[in-house]
Amino acid sequence: MTTGSAGTGAGAPATPPAGAVYPVGLRLLDRRVVVVGGGQVAHRRVAGLLEARAQVTVVSPEVTPALEALVAPGSLTWLRRRYEPGDLDGAWYAVAATDDPDVNAAVAAEAERGRIFCARADDRASSSVWTPATGRHGDLVVGVHGGGDPQRAIAVRDAVVSGLTDGTVPDRVSRASTTGRAGAVVLVGGGPGDPALITVRGRQAVAQADVVVADHLAPLSLLASLPEDVEVIDASKLPRGRSMAQEQINELLVSRALAGKRVVRLKGGDPFVFGRGMEEVEACLAADVPVEVVPGVTSAISVPALAGIPVTHRGMTHEFVVVSGHLPPGHPQSLVDWSAIARLRGTVVVLMGVETAPAIAAALVEHGRAPSTPVAIVSDGSTPTQRTVRTTLAELPATLATADIRPPSVWVVGDVVSLAPAPGAHPAGAADGSR
Repeated sequence: MTTGSAGTGAGAPATPPAGAVYPVGLRLLDRRVVVVGGGQVAHRRVAGLLEARAQVTVVSPEVTPALEALVAPGSLTWLRRRYEPGDLDGAWYAVAATDDPDVNAAVAAEAERGRIFCARADDRASSSVWTPATGRHGDLVVGVHGGGDPQRAIAVRDAVVSGLTDGTVPDRVSRASTTGRAGAVVLVGGGPGDPALITVRGRQAVAQADVVVADHLAPLSLLASLPEDVEVIDASKLPRGRSMAQEQINELLVSRALAGKRVVRLKGGDPFVFGRGMEEVEACLAADVPVEVVPGVTSAISVPALAGIPVTHRGMTHEFVVVSGHLPPGHPQSLVDWSAIARLRGTVVVLMGVETAPAIAAALVEHGRAPSTPVAIVSDGSTPTQRTVRTTLAELPATLATADIRPPSVWVVGDVVSLAPAPGAHPAGAADGSR
C-alpha cells in the first residue's frame, strides 16, 4: 500500500521529482545487512531486520543495551568501531543511522557505488530506499509510504492493522489453515471481561472464526461485531446453575472442526487457569484436530490490579498463590492444602470462592492467618459495574452478606490490600465506567 503526493493539475497526479516510490518486499533471509550506528534508530531498524532473519552486522563504537544483549546469543555481529570504507562488502542492504551526517553520507555513497540499496535515517532525499510504516496481521504485512509524511503513513498503517485485528477490515482468506486442513480450533483467553483487555492474537482469532463457542465470562461484546454467517454457541457455566457439560463442549469443538470450520473457544481469563483448557486440547488432539492456545490475561492478577491492588510489593510479599474456591476446605474432592496456604506470608487470591468464602476464611484463621488480615473483594472486574469491598478475614462472612457479594468476584488476602487507593479513586484507568 503506497500513498503518493497529490497532483497539481486536474486529472492525473504529477510525478514527484525523485520519482514515484516502487513498493517491494525484501526477502532478506540469511542475506547480509549492514547497519552503521548503534543508537535508538539503529535499534528499531535492527528489530525489523532480525524479524526478517537477515544476517545483521552493526558497525558502531557503542550500541544500546538491547542491541548488546543480542550479540552473545549470535543474533547479530557487532563491529565495535567507527565505520570504515569496505564495511558494506557483500551486503544486500544497508542502513546509515549514526548521528554524524558525514558518516551517513559516506555510507550512502559506498552503497551507491556498490549498487546496494541504502536507507539513510537522517536524509530521506539522499536515500535509495524509503522504509514504510509497517504492521503485521498474522502472515500479512502492511506497508505504507506516506508521500514524505511519516506520521501520515503511521496513521494509515495503524488504521488498517486495527481493522484487520477487530474484523472491520475483512481478511476471510486468513481463515484457511496453514496445516493444510480446513478445520482447526483456537482456544482464546478473553481476559477479565473488558474487550480492550483481550490479546491482539485473541482478537485476530475471533475475527477469523467460522464458529465461536463462548463462556458467559468472555468479552461477549466482541460477538456483536462478527458477520451474521458466524455461528455463536453459548457454552456458559453458571455458578450452581445452568451449564453445558464439558464433554458436550469438547464434542462441539471437534465436530465443527472436522466439518472444516475454524472454531474459536472463547473463555474468560486464561484457558489454563481453572478454565479446563487442557481437557479441550486433549479432545482435539485425540481427534487429530489442529489446536492452538492463545493465553489470556487472568483475572487472578488483572482484577486486583484494576482495583489498585498489586499481588506483590517490594519489601512486603515475595510470593502469591492463586486458589480455586469452588470446593470448601474439608471437601473430599478438594485438592487444596489450606493449612499450607495459611502458613504462607504472601498474598492469597481466591477465584470462584464467593459461596465458600466463610469456610475458607475460617480455615485460614484456624491454621495461622491473623483474623485482622486485610481482605478485598472485587466484583465484576473490568466492567462498568466493578466494585471493591474491603474487610478482614474475621469480618469476611458478615461483609459478604451485608454487601450482597455475588459472582463473579475475586477476593484477595494479605497486606497488599492495604496499598489499595481510597474509595472513590479510579486506579488503572477504571474511571467513570470507561471500561
